[in-house]
Amino acid sequence: MSIWNPDNIRDVAESVGVSNLPKDVVDNLTRDVEYRIGQVLLEAMRVMRHSKRTTMTTQDISNALRVLDVEPLYGYESTRPLRFGEASIGPGQPLFYIEDEEVDLEKLINAPLPKVPRDVSFTAHWLAVEGVQPSIPQNPSTADGRHQELLPKGQANPTLATLSGADNLSFRPPVKHILSKELQLYFERVCTAILDENNDEFRDAALVSLKTDPGLHQLVPYFINFVAEKVTHNLKDLFVLRQMMHLTSALLENPHLSLDSYVQALVVPVLTCLVGKHLGNPSADPTPLAHLELRDLACSLLTQIAKKYSKSSQQLKPRLARSCLKKFLDPHKPLGTHYGAIVGLQGLTGPDGVRALIIPNLKLYDSVLKESLADDAKKSEAEAVIRVILKGLMLVEDDMPDLSRPYSPHANARTYLGDKLGEVIGNKAVDLGRPKLVKALTETDLPF
Repeated sequence: MSIWNPDNIRDVAESVGVSNLPKDVVDNLTRDVEYRIGQVLLEAMRVMRHSKRTTMTTQDISNALRVLDVEPLYGYESTRPLRFGEASIGPGQPLFYIEDEEVDLEKLINAPLPKVPRDVSFTAHWLAVEGVQPSIPQNPSTADGRHQELLPKGQANPTLATLSGADNLSFRPPVKHILSKELQLYFERVCTAILDENNDEFRDAALVSLKTDPGLHQLVPYFINFVAEKVTHNLKDLFVLRQMMHLTSALLENPHLSLDSYVQALVVPVLTCLVGKHLGNPSADPTPLAHLELRDLACSLLTQIAKKYSKSSQQLKPRLARSCLKKFLDPHKPLGTHYGAIVGLQGLTGPDGVRALIIPNLKLYDSVLKESLADDAKKSEAEAVIRVILKGLMLVEDDMPDLSRPYSPHANARTYLGDKLGEVIGNKAVDLGRPKLVKALTETDLPF
């Protein structure tokens, strides 16, 4: 059943010299006309909604035709809605026409003249500087922004609203970030090159470009999202994780990029590679401790981020240290996580952090080390953890102030350190044969 009258199709065909159209042709043309009219009306409704109106005007139809690349209609450019009248010329054949507004010429002549419009002028101003809008008259104020946030943004998906427990959920339409074709091509080529395991030269060239190119500001959120996505979905692939850390390092080393607003997003994948529970695939990796190299790389990046952005984000370093300490004190975490947490604490806090956070907890950690050393599957990782703990103790040794009085060896240093650091670490510290280290651990004021 067609809404459009097929007789109109025959009339138009006869006006151009085509007569006796077959019925199937008329039906197809009728359906096509209905589809085209519906398409124009749909685009016009979108224009109307974007204009925050509920009444469709002829200008909306003209804009819809322009969007659909159709020659617009001329002669109907009124901003007011047209009023259609209906006249009957026979049974069942209504005729619609546009009602003409009657104008009183006397009132029109005696009406006051409109105000002279202002001359057109142009000016330039900064809309935003590094993502922050300056407080100038041309930009909307904070009060205007709050007023816009209080306005209704439209209804969200009712199914999602019901599942989340919110009946009257509103949402802000997403803003589309448009990139040039050159930047899109650059982003695709760089991502492909970095994940190319068989072409070292191509991969190094991409990283060098990320470190030096000055025009990558618009691509920064895309690269950060790319790193987060790859780290999340490839925890078993050490090559991908390592390349994502190299990509993050390249972004941090680029002097032309300002990453202050992206620090929180940068920290998440780096912290995952530092204290992740299970990284890599032991059956496929060439060495069983390959994931420790990745954790060392992530530690260097985390330390770099903390040093570089600690002024703009004062709570960054304490929060990172707190996260690493929490992982270190959890005995149910694997040794790889403990390794990453220890190197992270050493890199973030230095000798003072080793004194205050690591050394006081070594006595309790001794039982974890003994249990792991007795297990052949965990022995190599336990030895790596011991090595990194001893490395942290050496930081305390190097930071120890020179004492005026000469050092006298402790009567029973092995027993003393075993009581304070645990049997495993205490014996290893004594076996290193470093008198200054034993002196630092026995005579300096440590918070045992």
